[in-house]
Amino acid sequence: MTVPLVRDRPTWLIYLQLGTFATFVYGLSAAVPLLRIDQGTSGTVAGLHGTAMAAGTIAAGLCLTLLTRRYGRRATAWAGLAGMNAGVLMVAASSALPVTLLGYAVAGAFGSMALYTAMAALSEHHGPAGAAALSEANAVGVVIGAAATFLLSGVAQTALGWRAALLITPALTLVLAVAMGRVWPPGREVTLAATGEGAAPGWRFHVAGVVLACCVAMEFTINLWAADLLATRTGMGAGAAATALTAYTVGLGLGRFAGAQLALRLPPARLFLGALALTAAGWLVFWLSTLPVLAYTGLVLSGLGAALHFPLALAGLITHAGGREDRAAAASPIWAGSAMALGPLLLGALADGFGTWRAFLLVPVLIGLAVGGVIISSPRT
Repeated sequence: MTVPLVRDRPTWLIYLQLGTFATFVYGLSAAVPLLRIDQGTSGTVAGLHGTAMAAGTIAAGLCLTLLTRRYGRRATAWAGLAGMNAGVLMVAASSALPVTLLGYAVAGAFGSMALYTAMAALSEHHGPAGAAALSEANAVGVVIGAAATFLLSGVAQTALGWRAALLITPALTLVLAVAMGRVWPPGREVTLAATGEGAAPGWRFHVAGVVLACCVAMEFTINLWAADLLATRTGMGAGAAATALTAYTVGLGLGRFAGAQLALRLPPARLFLGALALTAAGWLVFWLSTLPVLAYTGLVLSGLGAALHFPLALAGLITHAGGREDRAAAASPIWAGSAMALGPLLLGALADGFGTWRAFLLVPVLIGLAVGGVIISSPRT
C-alpha cells in the first residue's frame, strides 16, 4: 500500500531550512583545509574545527527539550538558524584560531537546534509518510549543500576569496525568512505546559539511538577517509583522489530522492536493512578495488545505501519516542554529535596502527551493529 506524501508550503519551508543548514555544513567542512593554510596550522589542529562542531551538536541536544517546551518548535528552529549564521559569520570575519573554533562550535550547536527541531516537526506533520519526507528533505539538503561546496571552490579562486562564499548561508536564510517566515506545520506545538515529563523511553528508543550513532559514524568515516584509501589502493594522486567524496555524494543524492519513493511503499525496517546491505556491498567493492572505475562504483553504491541510513534511523528514533517527537529531537544530536567526534577519530587511530586499508574494516563492523539494532528494535508483527 502506497502512503501519500503531500508537499505543502510547510513541507517546502522545512526542506529549504534543511537546505540552508546544508550550506553551512558543506561550506564549513570544505573550508577546513583553506583555514589550515590561512592559519598555518597542522592537520591535527585544523581537525579541531570538526571536533568543535561535534561538541556544539552534543550541547544542542542537551538543551533542546527545554527550548522546545518553553518557546515551541517554530521559534526554536528560527533561533537555531539565526545562531548558526552568527557562527558562520565569525568564521568568515576572522582568521584567529580561537575565533574560528568558537564559530564552528556556535554554528554546530545552533544549526543542530534548527535541524532536529525542523525534522521532528516534518515527521509529525506527515505521519505515516514521515520517513519519506525526511529522506526527501535530506536529498534537497545534499543538492543545495553540494552546490554550496562548488561555489566555495570557485569563489576561492577569485579576488573575493573563499570567505565570501560562506555568505551564501546568511543570504539564503534572510530570503527564506522574508518569503516564508510565517509558515509552519499546523497542529500542536511542543510547550512546557503541554508536555510535562512523560514516561521514560523504552529500551527500543535507546537501541534506535545506537543505530543512529552507527550510521552517522559510518557516513563521516567514509567522508573523511575514502579519499586516502582511494589514493593508497589505486595509486592516484591526493588531488585526484579527492573526487572520492564527489562519487559518494552523488550516491547520497540519488539514493535520498529514490528512497523517498521507496519509503512510501515498503516497511521501514525492511527498507533500512536493504539500504545497509547495499552499503555493505558498495563498501566491499570499494575496499577490494585497485582500479579507479571499480572504486568509484563502490563509492556510488555505498552512497546509494547510506542515503537512507540517517533519515530512517531518525524516523526510528521518533517512532520509539512514544509520541514525543521533542524527546527524539533532543536525543538525536547527542548520539549524532558523539558519533561525529568518535567515529573518524577511531578509524584514524586504527589507520595509524594497522594502515588505512585494514582500518576501513570499521565500516562493516558499524553496519553489522546497525543491522542488529534494527532487527531487535523492530516491533514483532
